[in-house]
Amino acid sequence: MVVSISGCTVKFGAPDNSSTAKATANDNTTTAGSSDAPTEAAASTSAILGSYVGAFGDNKITMLVTKADDGNISGRTIVGGNDRPFDGTYTVEDGKFKVTAREPGDHKDDGVFNFTFATDRPDEVTGTWKANDPKRPEKSYTLSRRKFEYRKDVGQYPQASQRLLKESDVENLMKDELAFMRNEIFARHGYCFSRKEMRQKFEKADWYIPNTVDIKGYLTEIEKKNIALIKRYEKYAEEYGDEYGR
Repeated sequence: MVVSISGCTVKFGAPDNSSTAKATANDNTTTAGSSDAPTEAAASTSAILGSYVGAFGDNKITMLVTKADDGNISGRTIVGGNDRPFDGTYTVEDGKFKVTAREPGDHKDDGVFNFTFATDRPDEVTGTWKANDPKRPEKSYTLSRRKFEYRKDVGQYPQASQRLLKESDVENLMKDELAFMRNEIFARHGYCFSRKEMRQKFEKADWYIPNTVDIKGYLTEIEKKNIALIKRYEKYAEEYGDEYGR
């Protein structure tokens, strides 16, 4: 049984009912001694596919498990401004999927994941990550199943994604406030910031889920126009802020 989900931005729907029905039909018609009988691992593999989110050291991580089949597993993680694929293997022991997966190794932040799913509780991932650099400490994590959803109604300045801003919306804001408003637009799309200071501001928000490191193609026309307006006022605040008490 092969179940795969491609792409960085992943939306996970209901299991394929036709596949389930086929497996059930096979089970009803196969003799007990047949090697074609579906196994517990095959039946539950689709349950571990999905998006898992939680704390990862000082950052928030999204782990996407996109394929699990015949002992092989693959996916990607989005954390710390990086989007990295992983590939590995899994076994099923004592009611748990036990996974070892490696990142490619061509990036300074790559390493090895070891994590487990309980077959009766596939909405939680628990494990460790060890960097390829032996000088870096091991990280432990517990992630919960959550999927990214673009929402216009979250954040301190949701109007920047809901409607065209007027000059009166931005002209009395200080430079730092303007920068936060602009970057909050990116955060609503799940942008994983490379700048630690900005990243950690948004990772404190429960609604924020890292989802992409490339924001191109996601911004709406309203957001693009608002970003341009905000940037003009950021420059204005930088040049004239002291003079006008900003």
